[in-house]
Amino acid sequence: MPYTLEQFAAECHRILAADSGPGGREQVRELLGEVCADRNFVATYLGDDVSERDIFYEDPDLGFCIVGHVEFNSRLSRPHDHGPTWAIYGQAAGETVMTEWEIVSPPPNRDEPGRARRARVYTMTPGSAYVFNEGCVHSPWRNGPTRLLRVEGQNIEYIHSAHYDEI
Repeated sequence: MPYTLEQFAAECHRILAADSGPGGREQVRELLGEVCADRNFVATYLGDDVSERDIFYEDPDLGFCIVGHVEFNSRLSRPHDHGPTWAIYGQAAGETVMTEWEIVSPPPNRDEPGRARRARVYTMTPGSAYVFNEGCVHSPWRNGPTRLLRVEGQNIEYIHSAHYDEI
């Protein structure tokens, strides 16, 4: 079923209000995959006017955000988590090579990185979506133009994310 951004946000709210845990996140992941596979949705909401991080919606009751990401160049993010929250990444166009990491040692403080080793590498293609729960260390690599839609448990602009160095 085609969605508007407003319908997608309302459905995410309905799902997460009923179950904010892993089960609800899995339902949102499935829905996110559907909207990322919808060419009309992608063309309407993830056009060239979207930046590397545009907040499309922030839920006033539950605090989750729907965020658009449009990258025109290659970009590699270092291994990181999303602090006390979760994120669901949905690939709308292009490809993202995602690496998940196993923590070897946590950061000794907020200013220094922890250490991690590669655990899993896979390629996200249009219509795929993945949940990264609290504490899940990951690093996306975009080797060229990409368009993503992400649902965050809370706006990550206001939280501390830990970073990691590869061992």
